[in-house]
Amino acid sequence: MAHAPQIKIPATYMRGGTSKGVFFVLDDLPEAARVPGAPRDRLLLRVIGSPDPYGKQTDGMGAATSSTSKTVILSRSTRPDHDVDYLFGQVSIDQPFVDWSGNCGNLTSAVGPFAIRNGLIDATRVPRDGTAVVRIWQANIGKTIISHVPMTAGEVQETGDFELDGVACPAAEIRLEFMNPAEEGGGGSMFPTGNVVDTLEVPGVGRFQATMIDSGIPTIFLDADALGFNGAELQGDINGDPAALARLETIRAHGALRMGLVKAVEDAAQRQHTPKVAWVARPKAHVASSGKAIGAGDVDLLVRAMSMGKLHHAMMGTASVAIATAAAIPGTLVNLAAGGGERGSVCFGHPSGTLRVGSQAIEVDGQWTVTKAIMSRSARVLMQGWVHVPFEG
Repeated sequence: MAHAPQIKIPATYMRGGTSKGVFFVLDDLPEAARVPGAPRDRLLLRVIGSPDPYGKQTDGMGAATSSTSKTVILSRSTRPDHDVDYLFGQVSIDQPFVDWSGNCGNLTSAVGPFAIRNGLIDATRVPRDGTAVVRIWQANIGKTIISHVPMTAGEVQETGDFELDGVACPAAEIRLEFMNPAEEGGGGSMFPTGNVVDTLEVPGVGRFQATMIDSGIPTIFLDADALGFNGAELQGDINGDPAALARLETIRAHGALRMGLVKAVEDAAQRQHTPKVAWVARPKAHVASSGKAIGAGDVDLLVRAMSMGKLHHAMMGTASVAIATAAAIPGTLVNLAAGGGERGSVCFGHPSGTLRVGSQAIEVDGQWTVTKAIMSRSARVLMQGWVHVPFEG
């Protein structure tokens, strides 16, 4: 019986923010997988262990959640004033496809450290002690991200006392700046419909007020009460409710159509990574998934978000950018839930705890522009070596 031999590829398994993924240097991949296309997708699917009809990814590096079914490919940047090109692939757990339509904000925090360790950054730009400023070109969405990576004695500093809700152990803080995060050019805009709030008609589900924004990642924000939620939901409240999951996915599909991301509602099924659906609520006392008590005065608002068809256990980094942007612009549902008015930062509650994000927004001739969104994350290497995978190109 013919069999496909396994090959081994240098790889690093990293945590970035509240996500984990397998990181590769582009030139280490088999030649057929160094360019976009079916061979690359087949390789990454096999690395992660997808598609898996059992939903476990037992035969791969994935851990059967949207936060851990992820891959990253990095290379030296050919763009002026950038150090590294960063390509993110969200791997479906049970379907045979890789979604390249968006970024992963959490894994972005691991890009700078990986690039430094793997010699992708000019050594003259990396201090022995202090902070390395890594200029990242996010290839999926065509945006610049600046990562501030702590260095100690010539090595990336990974340990520290920075705590991130959703991650069990403290680590070193990595500050990220998402430059001009909103969609622009090519007919796109921060608000694809031209409005900060729209009425979204979803046949068979209802009519909803929605803020549809493309900043960090395309996101559809809804009011929690309109969905019958309170904004303090934990994963079990949503992920164990098939009817709620189906309703949210239908809303997401119709929102994708309204935002111009798909040509037909049914096409959204092949675009699982984007857009995101999230709901917001005014602050209220509740208990996070860790058991931590969150008081009504501890946050400006509550936000819950769906990722790959499930409620996220914390908050996606790119959705955090969308939250920061929408919170800064008066009249959006996010801004109103936070109390309205102009604001440069916002602290929001998510299932695992709280997170503060900032943004710089300006209004010019009646149009809002966001020049920067800022947040802190942490990252560390979990394992480094080779992945072994059957692959024939």
